[in-house]
Amino acid sequence: MGILDGNQKHEPMHYGEVFGAWSYLMAAQSGLAASQVAANHAGDEDLKKFLQDYINNVKKQEIQQLEELLKANGVGLPPAPPERPVANIEDIPPGARMMDPEIANATAQLISAGLISCSTMMGSITREDIGMMFAQFHAQKAQYGGMLLKLLKEKGWLIPPPLHNPRNRG
Repeated sequence: MGILDGNQKHEPMHYGEVFGAWSYLMAAQSGLAASQVAANHAGDEDLKKFLQDYINNVKKQEIQQLEELLKANGVGLPPAPPERPVANIEDIPPGARMMDPEIANATAQLISAGLISCSTMMGSITREDIGMMFAQFHAQKAQYGGMLLKLLKEKGWLIPPPLHNPRNRG
């Protein structure tokens, strides 16, 4: 059977898998730092709780799994930004502070982009274990995206595009 001997751990990653996993890891590391900063700026307790849960249950787990995969395959890791310390929202000047609707909508956009990245990786892999890892990431992002959409609607922060209603035509 050659290099594809049936044991996924023995199969080499192809260049697309290496590039995709490495790029996704770099984005996840940046996303972790951005989410930590956003959590420091969040004033709404529900939003702050969502961000902390997302950081601990999605971002950090993705990073750990990807680092293990790349190390096991002899791939150097991208440089990671430092983790951000917890800050007191009162120490951030009002004009410099991100507002809760901005934080929530930017986070929704990043989750959406992550879904696309996961789908792209799932469609280009030859190793099923890597595909399953990205399917897991995709499912988590879809779950958290749904939770955030509900929060956006409840708080009145959702900014929909122009709504199309064909019944209102003249």
